[in-house]
Amino acid sequence: MTKQKRTTTGFNVQKTIKYLWLVFAASIIGFVLFVLAVSSNFLGLFGSMPDFKSLENPESELASELFSADGVLLGKYFRENRSPVTYNELSRNLINALIATEDVRFDKHSGIDSRGMVRVLFKSLILRQKGAGGGSTLSQQTAKNLFKTRTKDMQGLLSRVPGLNMLIIKTKEWLVATQLEKSYTKDEILTMYLNTSDFGSNAYGIKTASKTFFNKEPNDLAVQEAATLVGLFKAPSYYSPVFNPENSLRRRNTVLAQMEKYGYLSRTEFDSLSKLPIELEYRVENHNEGMATYFREVVKADLLRWARENLKPDGSSYDLFGDGLRIFTTVDSRLQRYAEEAVATHMADLQKKFEAEVGNREPWIDNRGRPIPNFIENAVKRTESYRLLKIRYGDNEDSIQVKLNEKKKMRVFSWSRGEIDTLMSTMDSMRHYKKYLQTGFVTMDPHTGHIKSWVGGINHKHFKYDHVKQGKRQPGSTFKPFVYAAAIENGYGPCYSVIDQPVEVSTPGQPIWRPSNADGKFTYERMTIRKAMAQSVNSVTAYMMKKLSPRVVVETARRVGITSDLDEVPALALGTSDVSILEMVGAFGTFANKGEHITPIYIDRIEDKNGNVLHQFIPKKRPAMSEEHAYLMLYMLRGGTEEEGGTSQGVPWTLRDQGNEIGGKTGTTQNASDGWYMAVTKDLVSGVWVGGDDRAIHFRSWISGQGSRTARPIWTNFMAKVYEDTSLGITKGPFPKPERPLSMEIDCSMYDLNRPDFDDFQFDSQTTDF
Repeated sequence: MTKQKRTTTGFNVQKTIKYLWLVFAASIIGFVLFVLAVSSNFLGLFGSMPDFKSLENPESELASELFSADGVLLGKYFRENRSPVTYNELSRNLINALIATEDVRFDKHSGIDSRGMVRVLFKSLILRQKGAGGGSTLSQQTAKNLFKTRTKDMQGLLSRVPGLNMLIIKTKEWLVATQLEKSYTKDEILTMYLNTSDFGSNAYGIKTASKTFFNKEPNDLAVQEAATLVGLFKAPSYYSPVFNPENSLRRRNTVLAQMEKYGYLSRTEFDSLSKLPIELEYRVENHNEGMATYFREVVKADLLRWARENLKPDGSSYDLFGDGLRIFTTVDSRLQRYAEEAVATHMADLQKKFEAEVGNREPWIDNRGRPIPNFIENAVKRTESYRLLKIRYGDNEDSIQVKLNEKKKMRVFSWSRGEIDTLMSTMDSMRHYKKYLQTGFVTMDPHTGHIKSWVGGINHKHFKYDHVKQGKRQPGSTFKPFVYAAAIENGYGPCYSVIDQPVEVSTPGQPIWRPSNADGKFTYERMTIRKAMAQSVNSVTAYMMKKLSPRVVVETARRVGITSDLDEVPALALGTSDVSILEMVGAFGTFANKGEHITPIYIDRIEDKNGNVLHQFIPKKRPAMSEEHAYLMLYMLRGGTEEEGGTSQGVPWTLRDQGNEIGGKTGTTQNASDGWYMAVTKDLVSGVWVGGDDRAIHFRSWISGQGSRTARPIWTNFMAKVYEDTSLGITKGPFPKPERPLSMEIDCSMYDLNRPDFDDFQFDSQTTDF
């Protein structure tokens, strides 16, 4: 009986051992087959794997970067704000913290850490510890970051099975990790991991994270700062030093403890560092902050169009937000900074004066100075908010009005107090923002056509509209130089004299045009056209238009650079057709560039992420007028500062000394709705516009709203800073004269101007002038 028992028992043990071996062998074979099935995506059950080519050349989304002409980063275009670094740009503190915390045997495995996997299985399955970790090596985590192994695009039919999904994902990451280990060095894998990781706060990659949280480059991070960033890998939001500082401090000290445990820190260093608070210099990069915000948006629109029209060698389109393009602009960061400072200083002061003059009255007024009824109500109807409410409520205007007048929390712009947190309705907000004066300011090198500074408004976060290129307004008297340019080209020299007296111009089918001067008076004195332009005398300009015809003036304006639609009417002489500041600067640049017109450009070249030039932008040039005529126009424009009563006499002497020649022209439209100033020096051409968001918004006093007070101070403040900065190479001096002698005398004292009055005028109201 006993013997039989033993035999049976022995038989069972032997059978069990054999069974276990069979199970083990089957498991090995099954796992191998499973791995092969996953790697080949058998029957589409497991989801796709990255191919060998992508493993050899892994790509992640990189932000495209916009640089100034002097190499300063102006901004980025991105979905994921990521800029790559090399291994040499990483601090040793960062590498040590990463290895000690995430993969201490990183240098000893080939992508899969078998010891780590056994440890995790033992702790999670045997000891039931919840914090056992996932056992992923840095190589596996890099695979996850690079190839998005956990996204829906990488999943197959079996990925829907609970539990099996994670096994499939892990298997893919093992396979990719081992391939990465074959293709790259350990240093390269570390760098790829840090370049592809998400740190929260819209910071992707270590370079952006270092800048976002500490305003440092990765190789400048202190030990405790590196530990803080490494601590974010576990859970970027939960351990955020901004939103969860206590969690972040605890996690940072855990990383420091790991560094001490594995010999990267001494006990003394750990004790000292763990007691330090987390000191941040936090700033999330966005498109509303930093330098040249309006300019960056204008360039973005151009780049998106370029990306659509230009294809990669493989036939696909360029992705501005993910291809890591490097765009080099013509803007100089120093000039841009001075322009922004000049705008901010003057516009804050001008807004105070505007509010003081308007008082408690509404600033939107008609030609008789009366508030325009339903101005805000009509303005709201042009907004996106109203459009969405209209979709929601249809013709139920009562419900729409309730929503429009409903108070809600918002942050609004203010010059005096910065951004203000307040309760406002949509109607209140519209009323608040419509009261602000706007501006546009741009500067160009006339000899290259390169835009050097661009300020499209007063605050891009709250006012998106660009007033340099997008906005167009009546130029007023700043258009007069084109009338006089036509006169110069038709033989009327700067010393040609005209009497300041009423002028009437008759055009078929139109009322007789009788312009008055700005002050409503006529001096009946004879003056040269140089002095008339310097003093901005309307009657003389109208007389020249009468002699030349609108068609000739329009042709001249187009030839020198005006591209907007121009009405061929006599009133065009006083600037009644809308134009942009950018085209005005381009046109005035023709005078400073010896008569050759260069279409303004602001993008120099586009490179790919490796520095290969994809597109070099060449300025478009064409002859527009003779060198002599261009110089004569500069002489005419100089009259603003040199002639008695010139409208540029208010330019400070500090800008006009050392023989500096300045050509300037002010402009003010009806009711002072628009204030302009155009300025030319030997090195720069600038244009400034100031006015309300709507033409009905303006100073009640024409004197307060004229261009010499609203626009010119921006240019003078800007140029004062420019001349002080010797590193720019922009100096004072005269305009270069043509090599050939002038064909006419421009010293008006050489002429006898005392001819009988009125001898040029034989006006007949029945006579058609054109």
